[in-house]
Amino acid sequence: MSERFNGVVVAGAGPVGLVAALKIARAGIPVLVLDCEPDIVQWPRAIVYHAPTVEMLDRLGLLEELKVAGILKQDYQFRTVDGEILAAPHMSVLTPEDTAYPYNLHMPQHELASAILRNFLTIPGTAVRWTTRVMDVTQDGDGVTLTTETGGDTQQLRCDWLVGADGGSSTVRRALGLAFEGYTHPERLVSTNLRYDFEARGFARANFVIDPVYWAVIVKIDRHGLWRITYGEDSDLPEETVRERIADHYRAILPDDGPYELEAFAPFRVHERSAVRFRAGRILLAGDAAHVCNPYGGLGLTSGLLDADLLGDALPAVIKGAAGADLLDRYAQERRRVFLEVTAPTAAENIRRLKEADPEKKRADNERFRKLRDDRQFQREALTFTYKLVGRPIGLPQ
Repeated sequence: MSERFNGVVVAGAGPVGLVAALKIARAGIPVLVLDCEPDIVQWPRAIVYHAPTVEMLDRLGLLEELKVAGILKQDYQFRTVDGEILAAPHMSVLTPEDTAYPYNLHMPQHELASAILRNFLTIPGTAVRWTTRVMDVTQDGDGVTLTTETGGDTQQLRCDWLVGADGGSSTVRRALGLAFEGYTHPERLVSTNLRYDFEARGFARANFVIDPVYWAVIVKIDRHGLWRITYGEDSDLPEETVRERIADHYRAILPDDGPYELEAFAPFRVHERSAVRFRAGRILLAGDAAHVCNPYGGLGLTSGLLDADLLGDALPAVIKGAAGADLLDRYAQERRRVFLEVTAPTAAENIRRLKEADPEKKRADNERFRKLRDDRQFQREALTFTYKLVGRPIGLPQ
């Protein structure tokens, strides 16, 4: 069975794919989103959206809705596992010249995706097909052919353009034969959601716990008392017994033995990788399909959403004839440069700093924490660093 769709197909119904889909559809181009899951996935994933992402969501007209659903955060703490606060930068130091958005938005990734999806589906010419897995992709000069599988039935779907936003194990990227260069961290990470009043115990809404063994990040998720702790463990330990070890980590990380309620957990491996190219003909990659990094600092999804924002401008410009196809090459080159030069090294340094055991490196880290604590200008620079993830202009038509 074969089908022709005259428009853009987006593989992946996460926030990255849906932002791209929303922007392309608002440009008047038919968009079909495919996802292998039966609905938006709800297991513990990203929750922090930095100022440039918040600004993008505001431009999309989504921010006021998201503020109601999520929480705003200005405060950070870098602390040792025994409770010493090394630095506590606060986004209130930022000026209007720094940003019009001196805060981060916290909300579960699936809630963000749901909000974008609701807005996307109000646009004529849009649709989503769940439980539809992309199995293979080929292309020629006139379009892209996807082989999809739904409920055991295979179908050929022909479209004009394809956006691959189908995650780190992207079928689209694999079908293109693009190498995913980089490395895998030796540790397994465990993401856990729990109910426990960290704020009443003096924690900020975002906390980095510095320790060679019990390093972790602790972040408030919502206004209903839900928090996220993500920590590392030896990947040689059996994954099927992760839950049994959570209490041991909590005993080290939590400041007291007060009661908590574990709501969800998810073990996963972490990579720092990039596709060798983000464009192949009529197929574009964005988000984790194009690049992945560790979650410490919230840079992966921020970079992915900024990919989608730029691609959502560039691809309609090419389709409508306002720009040549070389604009898509500039999209691909610039977003890859940002990942390799900014996102990946910063994310790698974030996780190193959390778990560093070398005394000399720890001394240098502690000097940085001292500067972050005492130097207001350095705080401003650190708190606006994520704007570097936006990248350089690529010559979009006005």
